[in-house]
Amino acid sequence: MKATVFALAALWAGALFAQAPAPPEHAAHLDRLATLLDLTDAQKTQVEAVLQEEHAKIKAAHEQAKAAGTKPDWQQMQALHQQLRQETLQKLTPVLSEAQLKKFQTLQEMHGEMMHRHFGHGGPPGGATPPALQN
Repeated sequence: MKATVFALAALWAGALFAQAPAPPEHAAHLDRLATLLDLTDAQKTQVEAVLQEEHAKIKAAHEQAKAAGTKPDWQQMQALHQQLRQETLQKLTPVLSEAQLKKFQTLQEMHGEMMHRHFGHGGPPGGATPPALQN
């Protein structure tokens, strides 16, 4: 079960960072995401475009902060990522079926939890667990 959860989260992570033209490993991740969500070719193209846009916005925000010589705090980054996740879901709602959208959201949540546990992402001061991840 844990291996399956990790594999799904890893696939989502790869798909999230897909770029055009996609390097072979990113294309493979998108193909796996397409399989997991049972996407049609048209849906795959649309999902890829939405994910590329989300990635570009995250990258631009990081580059803007770096150019300004500032480092956003954990709460700012959480807010940015939450906003972008909502925008992505809004853009994917007309593209995906209800079942596909639920699977996508599950993969997205698993990715966030995996990244938090694995990399820490400079969590809140004192290493406290964010409320969204507390059980």
